[in-house]
Amino acid sequence: MLRRFWLSFAILAVSVALCDSSSADQRPNVLFISVDDLNDWVSLFGGHPQARTPNIDRLASRGAVVFQNAHCPGPVCGPSRSALLSGFMPHRSGVYTNSQNMLRSSLVQAHATLPEYFAKHGYLTISRGKIFHAHATENGLDRGQWAFERWEQGRGSAKVDPAKVTSRSKNMINGQPGPPTNMTKRSGSEFAWGPTIGGIEDTGDFQTAKWAAKELAMEHDRPFFMAVGFSKPHLPFFAPQEFFDMYPLSDLKSNPILEDDLDDILKPDGQLKFAQTTDFSWVQENDLFDEATQAYLACVSFADACVGEVLDALESSPYADNTIVVLWGDHGWHLGEKLRYRKATGWFESTRLPLVIRTPNMNQRQDCPRPVNLIDLYPTLIEYCGLPAKPEIDGTSLLPLLEDPTREWAQATVTIVRWASAAVHSERWHYILHVDGTRELYDADIDKLEWNNLANSPTAEQKEAMVQMSKFLPKKYAREIPKSDPTWKTSAKGLDRTLKAKRNLSELQ
Repeated sequence: MLRRFWLSFAILAVSVALCDSSSADQRPNVLFISVDDLNDWVSLFGGHPQARTPNIDRLASRGAVVFQNAHCPGPVCGPSRSALLSGFMPHRSGVYTNSQNMLRSSLVQAHATLPEYFAKHGYLTISRGKIFHAHATENGLDRGQWAFERWEQGRGSAKVDPAKVTSRSKNMINGQPGPPTNMTKRSGSEFAWGPTIGGIEDTGDFQTAKWAAKELAMEHDRPFFMAVGFSKPHLPFFAPQEFFDMYPLSDLKSNPILEDDLDDILKPDGQLKFAQTTDFSWVQENDLFDEATQAYLACVSFADACVGEVLDALESSPYADNTIVVLWGDHGWHLGEKLRYRKATGWFESTRLPLVIRTPNMNQRQDCPRPVNLIDLYPTLIEYCGLPAKPEIDGTSLLPLLEDPTREWAQATVTIVRWASAAVHSERWHYILHVDGTRELYDADIDKLEWNNLANSPTAEQKEAMVQMSKFLPKKYAREIPKSDPTWKTSAKGLDRTLKAKRNLSELQ
């Protein structure tokens, strides 16, 4: 009798296991597409009236939620991506700059990142291209390879045509030496642009797209989390000639620029807080506004073409009806607004980003005006895919907005600009508080370009807006984690193969 009982119990256990396995196989796949430094110059988002992005448009038109008021956790690559992928905002992890590797944060060390959490729950995790921000370590390069079961490094971009290159650091304009200038020195990525030699097939981003297409054509025995990272339109603005040809300079419209735009942003002592950047000054003295605009738009359309390759592959794959697609930029980018280029500010052009989410049951485009943040993607994806909730992480699941994009929602979301400086975004107001006490307030309903800082002489309504927006600011900022040793970068040879062994999935929360 007892033997029959245990035999029946064993059969039941196996049956349950098989049912669980079958159920797990039906869990949604995740296609996670990152486009580096992509601001709102996507036709869906209206950042530039001439932007041509037919493939991202197609993703939305076939059924998706377009988040029109999405912002970054931090306005540069490292803090933004670290927050999204770890689930912890910069003021909790201590990651405020590109030179801080999140793996040195004790909070991140104890918790699974987004792809690791999917791996812990039976997903195949695969990636190529830039998803995590890269860092040098004592033992090589950390490109996030440790976070995936299978990972491939995106290849470099095709070579730029030397006869057509424009470069601030080299003081070259259209392949020729520029007039004498004292503004060639600049840290960070090279401020340069020009068409590449060869076609789209010769570029690293297109090869990443082809890799994703190949993976989507394969048969996978588990649900997958596939992360695809495109490097453009990150500097330098190098793209095949065909994409420059899409934007003839004679037809181009550059953004309006207000010469005294920064004069109403005053420190508590009455001094000006900001000045125009040297990138802007170099463009201005050489009258290159249209050329810079053309180059960025060319890279945006090039990235869009790469996205199109991936979407085509998904649509023709067996996974089309069971895959959630998330397309995101990691932060915004200035192209002359606020008398600057690049990013790293609390202004709208630096914090706003494109975010499009498509689930298989959607059949039309819906726009969401509610303020959301990349930090919300971790809880959104694990809830959508039926993984256990992680109450310790930041952010709010966006599933209710995927069901009803205009439902009542949180009043505001936050971008941590740097330690003890933050920007708060609501549907109408945009409030920035700097560490030195400088304040800015803009009314997005009537001042989308943020030309009029209302914080200097606020009305009663505007004072109340600042009071309400301040409630969303962090009460405490974690101490900055140590920065990576700069000597590691010069000595790094190949990938750091020791990192994965330090990330034991069974021990990570």
